[in-house]
Amino acid sequence: MVLPDPFAAWFARRGWSPREHQLALIAQSKARRSTLLIAPTGAGKTLAGFLPSLIALSEAPKRPKQGAGLRTLYISPLKALAEDISRNLVAPVSEMGLKVAIETRTGDTSVARRARQRVKPPHILLTTPEQVALMLSSSDAGYVFGDLDTIILDELHALAPSKRGDLLSLGLSRLHTLAPGLMTLGLSATVARPSELRSYLVPQAAPDLMRTMADVVVAKGGAAPEIAILEIEEPVPWGGHSARYAMADIYRAIEAHRTTLVFVNTRMQAELVFQELWRINESNLPIALHHGSLDKARRIKVEKAMAEGQLRAVVATSTLDLGIDWGDVDLVVNVGAPKGASRLAQRIGRANHRLDEPSEALLVPANRFEVLECRAALEAAKAGEQDTYIARSGALDVLAQHVLGMACSGPFRPEDLYEEVRAAAPYSALTRDRFDRVVDFVATGGYALKAYERFARLRPTGDGHLRLAHPSLIRQYRMNAGTIVEAPMIKIRLVGQRRRKTTGQPGARPLMGGRVLGEVEEYFVEQLSPGMTFVFAGEILRFEGMEETEAYVTRAPGADAMIPSYAGGKFPLSTHLAKRVRAMLADRKQWKGLPLPVAEWLRLQDGYSQLPGIDDVLVETFPRGNRHFMVAYPFEGRLAHQTLGMLLTRRLERDGARPMGFVANDYGLAIWGLGDLSQRIADGTLELDRLFAEDMLGDDLEAWLAESSLMRRTFRTVAVIAGLIERRHPGREKSGRQVTMSTDLVYNVLRRHDPGHILLEAAWEDAATGLLDIARLGQFLARTRGRIRHQALDRVSPLSVPILIEIGVEPVARIAREDLLREAAQELIAEAMRLDGSGKKRT
Repeated sequence: MVLPDPFAAWFARRGWSPREHQLALIAQSKARRSTLLIAPTGAGKTLAGFLPSLIALSEAPKRPKQGAGLRTLYISPLKALAEDISRNLVAPVSEMGLKVAIETRTGDTSVARRARQRVKPPHILLTTPEQVALMLSSSDAGYVFGDLDTIILDELHALAPSKRGDLLSLGLSRLHTLAPGLMTLGLSATVARPSELRSYLVPQAAPDLMRTMADVVVAKGGAAPEIAILEIEEPVPWGGHSARYAMADIYRAIEAHRTTLVFVNTRMQAELVFQELWRINESNLPIALHHGSLDKARRIKVEKAMAEGQLRAVVATSTLDLGIDWGDVDLVVNVGAPKGASRLAQRIGRANHRLDEPSEALLVPANRFEVLECRAALEAAKAGEQDTYIARSGALDVLAQHVLGMACSGPFRPEDLYEEVRAAAPYSALTRDRFDRVVDFVATGGYALKAYERFARLRPTGDGHLRLAHPSLIRQYRMNAGTIVEAPMIKIRLVGQRRRKTTGQPGARPLMGGRVLGEVEEYFVEQLSPGMTFVFAGEILRFEGMEETEAYVTRAPGADAMIPSYAGGKFPLSTHLAKRVRAMLADRKQWKGLPLPVAEWLRLQDGYSQLPGIDDVLVETFPRGNRHFMVAYPFEGRLAHQTLGMLLTRRLERDGARPMGFVANDYGLAIWGLGDLSQRIADGTLELDRLFAEDMLGDDLEAWLAESSLMRRTFRTVAVIAGLIERRHPGREKSGRQVTMSTDLVYNVLRRHDPGHILLEAAWEDAATGLLDIARLGQFLARTRGRIRHQALDRVSPLSVPILIEIGVEPVARIAREDLLREAAQELIAEAMRLDGSGKKRT
């Protein structure tokens, strides 16, 4: 294929030649074939996505007369990414002398500019999923999008598996209705199952027919990345998550490179690593911090300084994971385990944005289990494997928001909207009954809420259409559209024993007053039921209950902390990496590639107990002090393990084993109590096959959810997204406390009077697929049925030490936490290795 003169000359001036996949995408576009482009970072996939539109616009530069003239819509998951592409696209367009208008539209775009874009939009508009939804809710959407020719979806793998992806899929379906013949181009670097993204790009037929798919173009791979795992003389700690032992080496790596991105998995880790690097920053290198909790102005300042090459390093969370071209980055450091092969590939791609030169990355495991996970991730990267899967059904709360948005654009026939919704890949299997229930909720609020006028949002027109009940709903929708709901912080308030509210106690005083000890994220409190204990602010506290956005606690000196928080990343260990780790443990030949202290750790475990197999689960029981422990090693990720720990504790309590608490991380969980678990298993009082039976996901799960606040909190998010509760009103914004009060009242009404309400179903589905990871837990229980290997021990095992270290340690402290971990670890390690004070093994 021969490029038009301006384009050929531009490539020549830069000393470049168009790549095969760029030419292939131009050919696909000329044939009007929707296509998924899979290309590694630095392969010029974004330019490949824009070239067809730029060529078409250069050949026919005049605006069509039948519509507004918007020809190409570029959609990215991040506002910063849209701005970055704008900077990198405007320059070549200017250099080629093309008369192509390019603009961005994000939440930061002025009202006046947005209004002008509706009347006279540019040829190419760069925007986000939320802005697409808002534009489609306008009555003039048909005019604005009537001439639309191409949609470019960048970083598609990051959008599709989320509620933002659900919202975008519904928007794409509407755009296909407004602009028949529309072509979609998807761009992605990390794809595990291309068929999922290919079907996302094009309208789907009836669910009983074969899925419709876009074409696919796969770019040739570039230079293989150079990835190393940090190995230093100081042994990797047995437990902990900060990697403080390696800070000096990370700092030396920063000194030796032009610009370094230091990735971590949580905001707490980001703060800690940043502070540690500054503490040893003797050369006064410009090092910055970037995460989602920082003020927007500070983030923009860091991004600008990074783009201009003014920084030597940035410590960042997933806020910088995606494809922004930071120019001079030549090293990526990942502190902690990456949790997934695709996430690692995405982060590595931030270094050296050039296809023909290798990206350089350094993995820094924070503990010994993470050494295994980093090794598994390294092997997956070498094999070019990915583990980001979509495999989701469209969320019902997002559908409810979309239905209201379509009503804002004008009256609609439910039959027509149903067919349009089913054309979106995540909703292709949606039944008419569920769709009608969602529409009924939007129209009336549902059975239990029909009597309240405020929930009546749609009215029948008499000719089979539904319309908005009042024009003011348009403004309410536009102020509350979107799927991102920030989790509020929960205050921990200490109340006296006299105010303690005991379950079932008549005349108990209400929970009130008391000193505020601090705040924790809502996800932590969601795990608690009244009576459970946890460590906070240096004290052991008993959870008594929750009112609005405050958790009430009393002191519980001497008690064991039942719910220590996992301080590692919020990303769960991927199923793919978990399988590789289990295979590594089972194959002693692979231990040769591990650091000597880690290999010795595994040999000690193998000699004293045993190691988990690939498809079974190891359960160890042993006494320690006046407690008895059960440690299991499923390797199924933190979320699944926390749910498993809750359910196993309930079952053990019911069986009389007197459990007192549990702790979970990505690799295993430990439960402790007063009953001798080894003896109960030996005499048949406790059967492990029955304890780990799949039926725990039935009544036990429902009973726990009824007692915990998790479902209430999940319902809050669903209710906000579905538009049942508005976050913002004209002239004011609701506080998190006000939103919680409103959703709690509605939740109680629905639980009592309408337990089959569609939003309660949506909340359950959210909890099952997200916070509880029920699907993965169910797969684990099925996989290990009849394959539980029990080992009764007389002391702590080496493999259990990293898990037991977490017990009773302050969940929110930072630097002090690592000191406590080290102190707790020494005693456990000595027990596991049977060492006395002189360092000699005991006989």
